[in-house]
Amino acid sequence: MHFFKWDLLLIFWLCKLAPLVRSYTVHIGEDAGERTVVAGVERGARCTLDQVLAPKFTERFLETDAAAGTVFVSDSIKCASLRSNPFTVYTVSDCTDSGYRHLLTSQFEVHVHGRNCSNTRKRKPQWDMEVLSLFSSHSQHRTECRQAGSALFSVGGLLPGAPIHCKVSNSRDFYFSEGDLFVSETLCWRQDILLELDLLCDVLTGVGFSTKANLVSIHWRVGQGPFRQGHLGKLLEKAAQSDSGIVSSRRRRSINSSPQFQPPMYQVAVAENKPAGTPVVVLKAVDADEGEAGRLEYFIEALFDSRSNNLFAVDPASGAVATVEVLDRETKDTHVFRVTAVDHGTPRRTAMATLTITVSDTNDHDPVFEQQDYKESIRENLEIGYEVLTVRATDGDAPVNGNILYRIINGNGTNDVFEIDSRSGVIRTKGMVDREEVEAYMLLVEANDQGRDPGPRSATATVHIVVEDDNDNAPQFSEKRYVVQVPEDMTPNTEILQVTATDQDRGSNAVVHFSIMSGNTRGQFYIDAQTGKMDLVSHLDYEANKEYTLRIRAQDGGRPPLSNISGLVTVQVLDVNDNAPIFVSTPFQATVLENVPLGYSIIHIQAVDADSGDNSRLEYSLTDTTPNFPFSINNSTGWIVVAAELDRESVDFYNFGVEARDHGYPVMSSSASISMTILDVNDNNPEFTQKAYYMRLNEDAAVGTSVVTVSAVDQDINSVVTYQISSGNTRNRFSITSQSGGGLITLALPLDYKLERQYVLTVTASDGTRLDTAKVFVNVTDANTHRPVFQSSHYTVNINEDRPTGTTVVVISATDEDTGENARITYFMDDSIPQFDIDPDTGAVTTQTELDYEDQVSYTLAITARDNGIPQKSDTTYLEILVNDVNDNSPRFLRDHYVGSVMEDVPVFTSVVQVSATDRDSGLNGRVFYTFQGGEDGDGDFIIESTSGIVRTLRRLDRENVPVYSLQAFAVDKGVPALKTPVNIHVTILDVNDNPPVFEKDEFDIMVEENSPIGLVVAHISATDPDEGSNAQIMYQIVEGNIPEVFQLDIFSGELTALIDLDYETRSEYVIVVQATSAPLVSRATVHIKLVDKNDNVPVLKNFQIIFNNYVTDKSSSFPTGVIGRIPAHDPDVSDQLHYSFEVGNELNLVLLNQSTGEIQLSQALDNNRPLEASMRISVSDSTLRVKNSFTEFPLCFHEHALSLHLHFRFTSPDNGSDDDLITPQKNTQSKGAIQKHNK
Repeated sequence: MHFFKWDLLLIFWLCKLAPLVRSYTVHIGEDAGERTVVAGVERGARCTLDQVLAPKFTERFLETDAAAGTVFVSDSIKCASLRSNPFTVYTVSDCTDSGYRHLLTSQFEVHVHGRNCSNTRKRKPQWDMEVLSLFSSHSQHRTECRQAGSALFSVGGLLPGAPIHCKVSNSRDFYFSEGDLFVSETLCWRQDILLELDLLCDVLTGVGFSTKANLVSIHWRVGQGPFRQGHLGKLLEKAAQSDSGIVSSRRRRSINSSPQFQPPMYQVAVAENKPAGTPVVVLKAVDADEGEAGRLEYFIEALFDSRSNNLFAVDPASGAVATVEVLDRETKDTHVFRVTAVDHGTPRRTAMATLTITVSDTNDHDPVFEQQDYKESIRENLEIGYEVLTVRATDGDAPVNGNILYRIINGNGTNDVFEIDSRSGVIRTKGMVDREEVEAYMLLVEANDQGRDPGPRSATATVHIVVEDDNDNAPQFSEKRYVVQVPEDMTPNTEILQVTATDQDRGSNAVVHFSIMSGNTRGQFYIDAQTGKMDLVSHLDYEANKEYTLRIRAQDGGRPPLSNISGLVTVQVLDVNDNAPIFVSTPFQATVLENVPLGYSIIHIQAVDADSGDNSRLEYSLTDTTPNFPFSINNSTGWIVVAAELDRESVDFYNFGVEARDHGYPVMSSSASISMTILDVNDNNPEFTQKAYYMRLNEDAAVGTSVVTVSAVDQDINSVVTYQISSGNTRNRFSITSQSGGGLITLALPLDYKLERQYVLTVTASDGTRLDTAKVFVNVTDANTHRPVFQSSHYTVNINEDRPTGTTVVVISATDEDTGENARITYFMDDSIPQFDIDPDTGAVTTQTELDYEDQVSYTLAITARDNGIPQKSDTTYLEILVNDVNDNSPRFLRDHYVGSVMEDVPVFTSVVQVSATDRDSGLNGRVFYTFQGGEDGDGDFIIESTSGIVRTLRRLDRENVPVYSLQAFAVDKGVPALKTPVNIHVTILDVNDNPPVFEKDEFDIMVEENSPIGLVVAHISATDPDEGSNAQIMYQIVEGNIPEVFQLDIFSGELTALIDLDYETRSEYVIVVQATSAPLVSRATVHIKLVDKNDNVPVLKNFQIIFNNYVTDKSSSFPTGVIGRIPAHDPDVSDQLHYSFEVGNELNLVLLNQSTGEIQLSQALDNNRPLEASMRISVSDSTLRVKNSFTEFPLCFHEHALSLHLHFRFTSPDNGSDDDLITPQKNTQSKGAIQKHNK
């Protein structure tokens, strides 16, 4: 390559000021053609290309056209031969404009692209351009001044395009206007002074539609004086030492050092509810620079939640952080900021740290119940310890201020049957609950958070507990026995009594139904099942039945129902004088011997009265008598006796009457006639014509019906035979009268087959003195006089719903007091109910289909019993069939499955989800409780409340161990056997930031090749966080070992970037401590960054001389035969092995060289007195790089008296006479670099 040498000094200082460039990026292909332009000079001003600086390996394919001001491709490019890609080409232009000369350097980053090409990213320069401008002095003085507001020179011609807008920064001495650079105030320059400024310009580049605006940054130095080598050298020396200059040596750091935070992470706490402006922390970074470069400005920015920016502010000058608003821990308890400290140097340097502010808790929240009013219903008679419900309160404060305890405030009195678990809030029964005593409870529950700062807070909730009724009380009659008197003549369908029973239960359990269980054999009474009103439904007959005793059942409507059959009703029939006396025979005929004594009883006049009491007490009297009537009648007994002596011859026949009068009201009476014949005395007994009579009489025969006529014959002349029933006339059912010489037996009172089925009457025939007897057998035959009668008008039976078809439910029977066909009963149902059938003969009611309690709980059948008499008679009763529930239905959940979620840090007993199931059965069969037993409870991490179905946490959860639970609960009824149904519950555990980031190892090594480009990512630091989402976001930072700032760690990606060139020979290892933060949790690891040595240094070898003084005598030989030294070469690359060789000058082998160690020995050919001088060239190679140098050998001879007994070897550099460059086997303390051998 051709170089236009301006001055060696200028090139040297341009190396020091390499960033004084205009930066371009050039992309060419590996197959780029010849004359392809790589770099050039701008033509806006009068500029000439002065120098081109490029890597040596580019000499093969790059050349310079000085006239055209371009650098172009002259030969093919091969990527394999490129030492670096991209590579940098610098051009130095000398521009003249309006009395100014500008030294303008341009940097071209050349990227070569091709199949075998690889590109390495390079760090972007700080400025796009750097310009050194000098103006000529117009005076003889060394100082030149410019007035304020005067233009210095035009800027546009030096830029890569037309400037749209420019702005001066980092200097108040200059400003830009209309394309020129002006001075703000009067400025004076000395020849050794450079004033500096930064210029930011929007520049139009491109042509036509491709025109676009680019931002260009220029660092400008302005001075005065000639463009001569000496003056320019001094200015460049100052520029190289200025803060804004960046030296080219890759081992030199910027003079403007970066600030450093100590510590790199702040963790502080501030109490909530403090007023705005409360101090939090003072951030402090240290910058070693002085002046503006060391003045820091602080900034904070929220990392995870932008709301934090509105709550805190930092004083940019002091770094003091304070609150802006009142903080609320419950809204956000942790705030994480990126803290930045920026200096005011050029360029501006920054340091970063993290600030984690934890808001500490104060007890500023009352506990809050899940519900302000809880409502629950329970059944009475529950077992002690039954869980009624769980109240739950939460407290937004931290655990120390949210440790909630529960208590029942009004737990005395009737409420003492309940207690509450102070920790869990479970309300249980501790006594028996009886609805009949207390129907509802109102508990006032307090939750106290036990807080200390400033004190405990509490809240209350009301729990309303309604007691549901159990059918635990049977109906109770208002009286043990009801007595009612009913006149026998009361009109049917008249109410005679109100039966009352009450039930202490409620609802259907308290609805009472009445029925007559027994005593209503004739069906004369009816009781209304709903009201208990009892009616007379048919006529009463005191004479038939004077009193009825009925047993009443009171049954409630519970399931199952309870009954009381202790109710007794006595119906006393009151007699009414509704029957006149009836003479047993009329007319009466009697005979009496005329010689009977006074008081002789002639005939017993007998009348009967069906009434009772005074109504049936009779009084007899004779009627139609004459004065001195010889007969009288006992008015009580009815016997007619002789009251005066009889004289047949005087009167042989009497005809008179008799009256029977009762004592009732109104008085009723009957009359009969009596024929009395006075007989003469006789001596023959009457004799019956037959001794026994057999008769059949239907029981429904009417009174007065003739039964039979008996006949007796008396042999006496004119004897009159009279007839009487002397015995067997039970209940005076029959009477006999004398008629036509015989005795006619008639029916005096109605017959009753049930009472007497046969009568044996003894009939006496008397002629007044003598008598005879005969037997009359009367067999009573049954008549259909009675209807069938059920024992009760209402029957109730129970049957289990699971009984098979054909099961006999009950046998219903009715009785009929008749006999035979009249008593044969047939049963049938009035309505067709398909579930049941009744046997017509037995009255057995059986099931026809399967019963289901859940479909229908009861059936009412109207059953009729009908006899087979003529006419047919019947009775109807009602059969209530209650279906008993059998546990044939499993509980059923309202959902197929349940889903819930809960934060992993919630306290124990937190509610997660509530399941609910129903059971169609009733009573205990339908009472559901919940359990995890037999299911899955998350290894004991969850419990389920047996009554409410609320699933709660039982232990602390950890999402990182178990993120999702698949639970299985059961709903179980209390039937026997119990039935249960499973349900799956899916619980997702939500993450909280409770795990610090974790490095794979606490200490690890990173191998980095030296000479890696600045800005190269040398490693990825990574940690893992078991949390998820924003809780797993990790920030990385270097907290130790990075002073001075060699590496930069990206806060989010963890990319570790080198900020300077890494040189193994300068430092082979860096140890830093990195920190991973997931606020407020942190972890640290130690990183050993070990550089891998590259062969980037040429072996160092200087020219040297060997001066050999040989002392020769005849007596002895002192010529050295061993190693006299080693070639003074070394290689900064510690891993390189050097190889030594002679190139020219040692053809006679005067010096013996060890090619591996560089050790030197002298040939025996030098052991003489001849002076000799030889120049030799030695090559030293590290297998890649080679260096060549020469040395000269001077053998000197001295007289033996001159050196006495000493032999000297001297190795020295011909340039400065230093002996340090030749490495010798040993050193004399008196002569540095000399080898001294002593001979005696």
